[in-house]
Amino acid sequence: MKKQPVIAIDGYSSTGKSSISKIIAQRLGLIHIDTGALYRGVTYYALKNCKKNDGSIDLNQLFKELENLSLEFSEQNQTLRLTLNGQDISQEIRKSEIADHVSFIAKQPEVRHFLLDTQRRMAKHHGVVMDGRDIGTVVLPNADYKFFLTASVEERTKRRHLELLTMGESIDAETVKKNLIERDRIDSQREIAPLKQADDAILIDNSLLSKEETIELLLSYLTPPEVVQL
Repeated sequence: MKKQPVIAIDGYSSTGKSSISKIIAQRLGLIHIDTGALYRGVTYYALKNCKKNDGSIDLNQLFKELENLSLEFSEQNQTLRLTLNGQDISQEIRKSEIADHVSFIAKQPEVRHFLLDTQRRMAKHHGVVMDGRDIGTVVLPNADYKFFLTASVEERTKRRHLELLTMGESIDAETVKKNLIERDRIDSQREIAPLKQADDAILIDNSLLSKEETIELLLSYLTPPEVVQL
């Protein structure tokens, strides 16, 4: 039986990594793993359960409680759901409060170590499409295919702003842009597993591409003649 491929898709916020990876996984019959959702899940837990009196996150408390966190993916009606200790938090982790704190949580070595084993275990025995910021460089350095998605900050701002408005959040585009730029800075400059393009990753700039055009471009690298898309 032919080994199913392991595909790493990294890139900046609001380049469509997760939704694009999900569709590619569906078309190729692979498992999709949204690692960003895992970090958002930990962030959600921290904001709900590990706050100091001044409202800041108590990292020491969070680190002590990591071993009690159970994060699991499931698919319902072709939608990837994330549960935290049995609670579906798929919608909650997409809110702006989570986005404002996730880069801070994600740069903590203790959190990255906790989730690294989880991510590698998920990919060990299955063909997967895994998206994040350090998949091709750290999590799955031997992935069969690696991609790095980027887009202009202006285009990413439009996409993220529309997403938040659709979710019912009231926020102006300039604030969204500032938040994206700050997330880029934190993610790219953190000491542990910074956001960067792997040397052997294929760079995809989808500033001027639709989601479907981006998907078709990635699939053109992934589907040899003997593979039939679903």
